[in-house]
Amino acid sequence: MKKALTIAGSDCSGGAGIQADLKTFSAHGVFGMSVITSVVAENTARVISYQDIDPIIINQQMDAVFEDIVPNAVKIGMLSTVETMRAVTKSLNKWKPEKIVLDPVMYAKNGCALMDPASIDTLIEEVLPLADLITPNVPEAEKISGMTIATLDDMKAAAQKIYQMCSAAVMLKGGHKSGDATDILYDGYEFTEYTSERIDTKNTHGTGCTFSSAIASQLALGKELKPAVAEAKEYVTTAIRHSLPLGKGHGPTNHFYQLYRSGLQL
Repeated sequence: MKKALTIAGSDCSGGAGIQADLKTFSAHGVFGMSVITSVVAENTARVISYQDIDPIIINQQMDAVFEDIVPNAVKIGMLSTVETMRAVTKSLNKWKPEKIVLDPVMYAKNGCALMDPASIDTLIEEVLPLADLITPNVPEAEKISGMTIATLDDMKAAAQKIYQMCSAAVMLKGGHKSGDATDILYDGYEFTEYTSERIDTKNTHGTGCTFSSAIASQLALGKELKPAVAEAKEYVTTAIRHSLPLGKGHGPTNHFYQLYRSGLQL
């Protein structure tokens, strides 16, 4: 069985973060493991607070995973402070995993900040260069690139600029724009567009976490980058199309729609 590791924050309401990542890994038939960077008290409507895990414990979690069950791919999510980022980069440089997908989580779905703004320079200079693929949404890409993104051409320019900053492929998600949901992949050589219909639902809690962990799952299974992104795009679109109207705010996506529809095949 292939294995994947998520390094991210914990969402107690189950729709995003570590919980979404582990569900996504399982939905792809990949064995999931986790290193928790922050414990977030949140639900579908708001973020109440979060507490960062001591950097020593982060490093020890990483050691516990890599000395025993080496992952085939790593997904990185919420890194809220400079100290957290440097703990993670220390362990990444120590263990040198392959196939790192980094989702630069800066805000929750309701707009609450999940990253200290003073940490963005450290993210750009020390963390992003360790990734094979970065998956920012439009607001995150604007923060990283320093650009305003309003059009598809702006997305391409921003993706190219971010690649030049860190030499990692960039999957810039267009979910925050209007019209069809078009994402732009720039691998340093060419652009690839992935377009799906925009689904009329407010239940999109954890979509970024789910998409990035779906890409990591596909990479763990041995797919090349472009088909891995295509498969992950189809998976997250299905999860959104059949999202769950749970809670008072943005409900979660349906990570196990195919399982719920077809039942467990024994």
